[in-house]
Amino acid sequence: MQNLWEETDFNTAVAEMEAETRLPRELAELVYASRLLGRESRLVMHGGGNTSVKSQLTDVIGNKVNVLFIKGSGVDLADVTAYDFTPVRIEPLQRLLQMILSGACLTDEDLRRFSNRELKNFLFLNLFSLTDHMVRNSLAPSIETLLHAFLPHKYIYHTHSQALLTLTNQPDGEKLSREVFSDRFGIVPYMRPGLELARSAEQIYAANRNVRGLVLLKHGLVTFGENSRDAYDLMIGAVSELEEKIEQAGRKTFCSIELPGELLPVEQVAPVIRGGCVTEKTLGSRDYQSFILDFRTSPEIMEYVNSADIESMGRKGAMTPDFIIRTKNLPMILPAPDASDPEGFGKSVHEAVKAYAEEYTAYFKRQQAASGIEVEMLDPLPRVVLVPGLGLFGLGKTLRDARVTADIAESTIEAVLQAESIGCFESISENEAFGIEYWDMEQAKVKKGHRDVFTGKVVAVTGAAGAIGFAVARAFRERGAEIAILDLDRESLEKARNKLGPDTLAVVCDVTDRSSISEAFDKICRAFGGVDIVVSNVGAALQGRIGEVADEVLRKSFELNFFSHQAISQEAVAIMKLQGIGGNLLYNVSKQAVNPGPDFGPYGLPKAATLFLVRQYALDHGRDGIRANGINADRIRSGLLNEKMISSRSRARGLTPEEYMAGNLLKLEVTAEDVAEAFVHLALEKKTTGSVTTVDGGNIAAALR
Repeated sequence: MQNLWEETDFNTAVAEMEAETRLPRELAELVYASRLLGRESRLVMHGGGNTSVKSQLTDVIGNKVNVLFIKGSGVDLADVTAYDFTPVRIEPLQRLLQMILSGACLTDEDLRRFSNRELKNFLFLNLFSLTDHMVRNSLAPSIETLLHAFLPHKYIYHTHSQALLTLTNQPDGEKLSREVFSDRFGIVPYMRPGLELARSAEQIYAANRNVRGLVLLKHGLVTFGENSRDAYDLMIGAVSELEEKIEQAGRKTFCSIELPGELLPVEQVAPVIRGGCVTEKTLGSRDYQSFILDFRTSPEIMEYVNSADIESMGRKGAMTPDFIIRTKNLPMILPAPDASDPEGFGKSVHEAVKAYAEEYTAYFKRQQAASGIEVEMLDPLPRVVLVPGLGLFGLGKTLRDARVTADIAESTIEAVLQAESIGCFESISENEAFGIEYWDMEQAKVKKGHRDVFTGKVVAVTGAAGAIGFAVARAFRERGAEIAILDLDRESLEKARNKLGPDTLAVVCDVTDRSSISEAFDKICRAFGGVDIVVSNVGAALQGRIGEVADEVLRKSFELNFFSHQAISQEAVAIMKLQGIGGNLLYNVSKQAVNPGPDFGPYGLPKAATLFLVRQYALDHGRDGIRANGINADRIRSGLLNEKMISSRSRARGLTPEEYMAGNLLKLEVTAEDVAEAFVHLALEKKTTGSVTTVDGGNIAAALR
């Protein structure tokens, strides 16, 4: 493993942090080292690992207080800041250690109860109250706070090194560790994080105070030192030794299963999995909580999922306890998706989900009875799905969650393959896994994120580089949806994506070309797993006197203003039917559909057909749980109604542009944002279909009747 420490960069970064804050220099040094550790996914992933430094601060009355700065729970080390470290008073934590060592009326049962129920409160009660710059810090201290407090060293780094986990997730993990480190590192048997692990680690260190670090079997690696660089160098050196040990063992060849002659593509498989893995909030309401899917494949993943031993290897458990809260302890394994029998594959997915949920429920009941703890069961759905012939899917409530899950699953696969090449991968027991999964301090890590009304939903918007399309995409994004934006203008589309955020999928698409639309929806399925809401927003106001207009103008308008909506709808419906959880088709129609204007026949005629299209989709696909609704908007500043056209029309009527734009019953200009809010409203109306909502400030001539 490469040592990334650069002394010049270190001095510059520390000086900059010191200038920005009034915090101790040693905290700035900790931040620098922590970011280096966080940049290496083979050391820590997505909030894993923890680092600390011991320092001295002055309280509000001038007393010197010894404080432990420890990374806040769930914070990513890769981009950690000084404000992400929680200050905890050291003396109360060390008094707890002395009570334990003296046996002061603390039985093993007392300690287990404390670790289960009281640890979080104990840590919060001993937070050091910082005014000034760190008043923003409200992060929970790391689960490993006591481990860092019980050890005497100034700097302590704890990672979930993949190499360490590969060697210690073995029946003879301790022996393999000693072959690498001899007596230079203490070996700590697996204990649940918290008080039990902290006490055990302190005992191992106390038995040999010459050790340079600790191996936490099936958990992680700890190094320490009196300065930040020493602790960092020790970590990188130790991991490099572990990697050399693994490399010396070589790589085992795994026998593969025989795959079907032709496999279903990812874009057809993903919606089936997504539709199978849902929770229904209210029975019979079709109010589903769905997941976002992130697909991964690589030579290593394919070697794993195609292995003849995939059933046994897949049930070996998590690589490290920290991952269980995100991935559950076991993945769901599907059969290879045979292209000759897509219905059979769909049936097998639903059977597999049912079996997984039943097995998870049985595990929960079994372990709850054994542990005696009173907790509510989490949803029994998988978070990792393995598909022979294709790869793996990570499931999450957001795209970020799904990516985290997929990252962990991919890393776990590599660790298992390496471990099986050395010996036999062996994770923690079911009882230990349950203790981690249902520990409230672990659950707090994944419950921090805000869940909005469209969290878990995928929304595709066409014409998204224009004023209305962009406003619609932003309105859904602000309410938690994952967004795919489609438009023909690549440059404008990229600008829209930059404004909406990096997780937005931007697809160049010609909506008058059926193959371009199909490719766009394939990309959406590959990126998110499927689609829930489609806002068909494209349009262009082609003009001409109807008795004189050329056929090619009228046909061109129908291609864009009607047939594009039909093609988009058909592609969306096909995906929604694969998912089997309903869907929502939303159309930007136009007041021209019911209130035509002079010389606007080429625009109004296809729009009138689109209004009928809304009703037809509501009629034909309501049985599939797919709703179809539209918006009739008027006088919206956009590509259709640009400043030149507004000026021309207002002059022709003897009005100012402002008077023209507010020429409705309410005397208010209607904006693209108003149209976007109307689309959001229709998307939330669970029992409304075939409706066309007017958004024009009041125009009786355009009212539906």
